[in-house]
Amino acid sequence: MGWPVQLLNITVSLLTAWVVIRVASQLIRDPVWGKLFALTAWLVAALNILGLLSPALMLLDAASINVGDVRISALTIIKGVVTLILLLWLASITSRLLEQRVQNLPNLTPSVQVLIGKMIKIILVTIAILAAVNAVGIDLTALAVFSGAVGVGLGFGLQKVVSNFVSGIILLLDRSVKPGDTIAVAGYYGRIDSLGARYASVITRDGVEHLIPNEEFITTRVENWSYSNQNIRLRKMVGVHYKSDIHKARDLCLEGAAEVDRILTDPKPACLLRDFNDSSVDLEVRFWIGDPMNGRANVTSELLFNIWDKFAEHGIEIPYPQRDLHLRSSDVTGFGDDADSPPDDASSN
Repeated sequence: MGWPVQLLNITVSLLTAWVVIRVASQLIRDPVWGKLFALTAWLVAALNILGLLSPALMLLDAASINVGDVRISALTIIKGVVTLILLLWLASITSRLLEQRVQNLPNLTPSVQVLIGKMIKIILVTIAILAAVNAVGIDLTALAVFSGAVGVGLGFGLQKVVSNFVSGIILLLDRSVKPGDTIAVAGYYGRIDSLGARYASVITRDGVEHLIPNEEFITTRVENWSYSNQNIRLRKMVGVHYKSDIHKARDLCLEGAAEVDRILTDPKPACLLRDFNDSSVDLEVRFWIGDPMNGRANVTSELLFNIWDKFAEHGIEIPYPQRDLHLRSSDVTGFGDDADSPPDDASSN
């Protein structure tokens, strides 16, 4: 039609770049990184299509400051950030692949596998940061100037972070706790799901996941129910009436324990006479289980149900608190005409 097509060519180029960038960003799983990549790539493509990329780069390079012998410009910062993001992304992928290879090694314990995986990730991230700094033209020897300030910052501001990090390394080395162990620490009871650089994930029987700092495992007492073996002994008190056959009650308690699948037969359960209380004769049933990660309350509940049924079947009574009240009357005089009757507020035992 003889009209100018320059605007149409620019529009087609921008749409083509947008479609390509949109498809490429879908390959990134993380939506945040995907949007950041799409925005950056679209901005560069648009400036290049419009012929404004070179002037924009010159403008960013002109906005600079000198720190000693080092010249830092806006363009240098942008290049450094982009390079750092790419290197960190590559380091993350590489560390994930190496961690999977380490986890498949049969000769390593779970704690050693976690330690090696964390150390690989730390080393790769450190290399990525140093490479990004060096890529923008900053001499790495200049970082020595900031080492004193960083040391002071680690000593004060990051004291807890460093303490948890060092505690995590110690835990992985001495293998006192490891993923899969059933523990009780800081008032929490559950199974260790994972060990991180700063905290350990402990999942309770209620399904609640507690993130406990690694320092807690070093400075407080930890009950590890599966450190050397997973067998633990549980105890439950059972009260029996004084008029009941105590020997029969003991045998019934042992029979009830033998019918619970989770209670071990070796060591075998025991029933002990513990005390003569005011209202009952107290028996204590002691038994062992080999799977504490499956809970304690459920196995104790099943045992008590069995004992209840057997006591009811054989006439063994479970008492409730009771008191005997003895009334004593005495002759009280001086209260009007009816001297033989006790006053209204007479006490009794």
